Amino acid sequence: MFTQFKNIDTAFQHIKRFSIFLILCNALVMCFCVYKSYQLVEASQNRVHILYNGKVLEALASDRKSNLPVELRDHIRTFHQYFFSLSPDEKAIQAGVTKALYLADESAKKAYDNLKEQGFFSNLISANISQEIVVDSIRLDMNSYPYPFTCYATQKLVRSSSTVFRKLVTQGQVRDIKTQTDNNPHGFLIQRWETVSNTDEPLKP
Repeated sequence: MFTQFKNIDTAFQHIKRFSIFLILCNALVMCFCVYKSYQLVEASQNRVHILYNGKVLEALASDRKSNLPVELRDHIRTFHQYFFSLSPDEKAIQAGVTKALYLADESAKKAYDNLKEQGFFSNLISANISQEIVVDSIRLDMNSYPYPFTCYATQKLVRSSSTVFRKLVTQGQVRDIKTQTDNNPHGFLIQRWETVSNTDEPLKP
């Protein structure tokens, strides 16, 4: 009789272990299903369907972090083009600089005021000089915040009698202001901006 009780107890222990094992397996399967479902939902949310010329096209959406360096460089490039692409017209200069000042802090306003006091814009207008800028490269440090940058550009000053090229190097930082507007579509702000060098490019022989 004691042997029978022992066998019943042993069988109960086996059933108990099997039940615990079965419950654990079910919990793992449920967790795996929830995880895969979450991945599937996230992947479907990143897919965008676009109707173009009567055809449905599928596009993939990406998060901002993956495009952050591209957006930062475009913000920096746009600021420099607004600030340094000038024509011999006071209203055009004011319009361009105003757009640039939306993309930077008071350091850009101080640089503009200094150039204005030095008569830089007046000289452009009186001499009918147009200035164009091409951003050659932008060195960006993504390992620190605000993001430090150095911008390398070429300025082209066109006079009626000659054309002068100048090498421009500026530096500063960019921070995220978390707000995108029509005047600042990327939602970044350049700060501590300064001109490192602005020298004539040597003539090629």
